[in-house]
Amino acid sequence: MDAETAGLKVLDTAERLFGERGVQAVGMDAVRSASGVSLKRLYQVFPSKELLVEAVLKRRDEAVRASLAAHGARVADGPYARVLAVFDWLADWFAEPGFRGCAFINAFGELGGVTPAVAAIARDHKEAVRAYFAEQTDALGAPRDLADQLDLLANGAMAVAGITGSPEPAARAKAAARVLLDAARP
Repeated sequence: MDAETAGLKVLDTAERLFGERGVQAVGMDAVRSASGVSLKRLYQVFPSKELLVEAVLKRRDEAVRASLAAHGARVADGPYARVLAVFDWLADWFAEPGFRGCAFINAFGELGGVTPAVAAIARDHKEAVRAYFAEQTDALGAPRDLADQLDLLANGAMAVAGITGSPEPAARAKAAARVLLDAARP
């Protein structure tokens, strides 16, 4: 198995295992066993677990950003609708089998205090989502604080959905977002 194929297999496996069990509960041997990649090849591709965690989060960041932007562009006409579409996107994600919360919130909770690189990736990701809201609220001519408020609603929904296992927090957050958007209209 070449390094690229092994790397993708390891990333897929690690993302699934970290999501199911948490980052700290999954050792490199578990990733090796579940991926079928030899331990030697695993360490050639990812010399440490920290580097593997970082790679999983970076890949997840790219996927989330692309999916969120594509969803908004596909289903929403204009910035008001794109903001609300975020919460529909969240509802779909929360309803996926095996949803256990936001990978960035979870990884930060487990490792953010002791692994600066994980904390930085989580912060960058959360800032990117906030920036997406800011792009939409700026287009509406809304106050700058609105993007921060919408971001808090989205992240709160992620945390509650991860704990409850229900997609319902997305609908409640969407209703609150609509109130905020309507109140901010000139």
